[in-house]
Amino acid sequence: MPLDPTLIAEFKQKLLDEKSRLQAELVLMAKATGAENHYETRIENIGTDPDENATEVESYVDNLALESNLENQLKEVNRALAKIEQGTYGICEKTGQEISMERLKAYPAARTAI
Repeated sequence: MPLDPTLIAEFKQKLLDEKSRLQAELVLMAKATGAENHYETRIENIGTDPDENATEVESYVDNLALESNLENQLKEVNRALAKIEQGTYGICEKTGQEISMERLKAYPAARTAI
């Protein structure tokens, strides 16, 4: 049974809200490169104090991992939004079956059924 338009609108709004949240988090540590869903982590100015440099490099490495995670989440959200536009939202990519309502409520960007 396909999702009704009201539910699709609710999921779309949740996805748009999540997209905004992810983009806001990414901007705190990285700059957009111009490529879709791709950001580049910024490194703070490295000074002359080795201790400060070590802290800045450690922070940069941590931010790289976080940036990658946030970018992947953003890709999933954008993929789900595209599926809404294509009329294929809520369909498992592996089985072609409907993804359960519970799963979509828990994770609106779900691509597969459990």
